Amino acid sequence: MIKPLISGRDRHFVRRGSRSRALEAARANKNVATEATDLRPLQLVFLAAAVFVVSAGYGALMPLLPAWLLQQMPESSASEVARHVGFLSGAYTFGVVVAAPIWGWISDHLGRPRVLMVGLVGYVASLLLLLVPMDGLWTIYMLRAAAGVFVAAVVPVVPALISAHTPSAQRARRFAWLGAASLLGFLFGPGLNTVADGLATLITKGAALAPLSAHIVIVLSAVLGAAMMLGLAMTLPAHEIALETETPEKALRDRTGIESLWWLSIAVMFVLSGFELGIVLQGGQHTNLTTQQVAYMFAECSLVMLAVNALLFFTSLLDKIPARIIIAAGSVIAMSGLAMLALHQSNEWMYIGVSLTSAGTGLILPVIAFLAAGAATHRLGTTMGSLATAAGLGQTLGSLAGGWLFGAMAQLSFAWLALPQLLTLILLLCRPAWWADVAELPVTGAA
Repeated sequence: MIKPLISGRDRHFVRRGSRSRALEAARANKNVATEATDLRPLQLVFLAAAVFVVSAGYGALMPLLPAWLLQQMPESSASEVARHVGFLSGAYTFGVVVAAPIWGWISDHLGRPRVLMVGLVGYVASLLLLLVPMDGLWTIYMLRAAAGVFVAAVVPVVPALISAHTPSAQRARRFAWLGAASLLGFLFGPGLNTVADGLATLITKGAALAPLSAHIVIVLSAVLGAAMMLGLAMTLPAHEIALETETPEKALRDRTGIESLWWLSIAVMFVLSGFELGIVLQGGQHTNLTTQQVAYMFAECSLVMLAVNALLFFTSLLDKIPARIIIAAGSVIAMSGLAMLALHQSNEWMYIGVSLTSAGTGLILPVIAFLAAGAATHRLGTTMGSLATAAGLGQTLGSLAGGWLFGAMAQLSFAWLALPQLLTLILLLCRPAWWADVAELPVTGAA
């Protein structure tokens, strides 16, 4: 029998030394990869623009839906059209709710760049198919749901891609600004209506103006989506960096924090979706409120939220003030704006109500993105997918409730939309420890 050249004890130390060297090499490779694959400014611009474009595409059609549906259903009453506007918005967001966690999981396992490109291709195709003559409302419902399914491949995957290629010291700030870009697109999209109305006026007049304007908005949204596809195809990073090691303590903090963020996403998106739908429907219920004024109100929302984001991140308030304090302040401001919208007697007061509601929700949404930035890298797609599902669920419920409320109660419906924010404020007061966990999620320093 030939004895081994190395004893069992020696083999133990050799193996242990090899493992130590392997771990040190892996850490070194990870650090090198992290710095070598940091995203260039142009890559960040296209990734943020992709989220902006799909959000803008949703908001762009909203102000035109009532007049467009009235062309499809000439015998319908105003309340019936209002319900269909809400249900179509709900069909879109239902697609996001169902598909976001699935796309997030697929991206974690099969590659995020591929999933992102599939989502953009499907989004553009679902828009262009709206230009085909419709055979009943069910076709519109199917296409809007399909658009939501493909947008769900963009919403969670872009943040996951950014995090996978971002040094930890810059991750939180980039996530927060990405959330702001999404919301800005969601509210800025109706600004395309002004361009579409101007082009449609040059081509036709009368009853054909509304459907032509809607078609132009669809084409403009599809063109923007196609431009993002080309830009991302040329700039997407080819490889993803090594994943960080996750401790059991970090996993527990992530699970605790994400449960609170789910509720917060549902509540604020319920309010925002119903509020936006209410602005659209107010244009049909008030004879002195024109489509152009509705578009101005959406632009006002965008500017107010942009100002709020600038306040939060240029002054580093999120590093200085506990998140639960900012959430409480945002809830109070949003409820004040909704109360003013419910009781307003003139367009001037309505503009003030829109500003307050936008400022309140604009304070809360960046907090969600800021806190979510600390999730484990290897679960980012799934984590962001679950948050997109929560936001989509809130948006769906807000659209459905808003369509029904404004058809039944008109202007007073704004007051009922404040209930989720009131419940959030009560939870902040009654369960401070729960929200303290959210505020202590692991987030790193500013970029």
